[in-house]
Amino acid sequence: MTLVEFNSTAGEELRPDLLTCCDAPTWADGVLADRPYADIDSLLARASELAAGLSGAEVDRALSAHPRIGDRVQGSDTHSAWSRQEQSGVSQDESVAAQLLEGNLAYEQRFGKVFLICATGLSAEQILASLNQRLTNDDETEAKVVAEELRKIAVLRLRKVFDA
Repeated sequence: MTLVEFNSTAGEELRPDLLTCCDAPTWADGVLADRPYADIDSLLARASELAAGLSGAEVDRALSAHPRIGDRVQGSDTHSAWSRQEQSGVSQDESVAAQLLEGNLAYEQRFGKVFLICATGLSAEQILASLNQRLTNDDETEAKVVAEELRKIAVLRLRKVFDA
């Protein structure tokens, strides 16, 4: 998609693509409402700003669309393909996979939600180290970290809409 197409396509046609980037309707609506954008950088900056302002409930909603780190997502839809691509650094080493599973379960028990990290470019060991460190966070600190990780993923995925 080009920026001209993004700026001129009907919002109801673009909204599903935006929700694939970040399943937060207020975020998608805000990105659409601020069109037209002069360039992709200004679009990404606005998307980042909007994602940083999501409420806890909106973050939780968007978070529910993300698979557990280390799970091999099936499906041919865009969200599944992006999840597989983003987690490409997650090793298939059985020891690391077992540690990630154990860490994910501990995280879910501790915080009541899936562990979210912008995994693009990270090794399994880096993800595991972050997971273990974040298990020591208090609820407020972790909520801020999750919101920031979601923001990074939303912007990264929105960039992919134009790179496709």
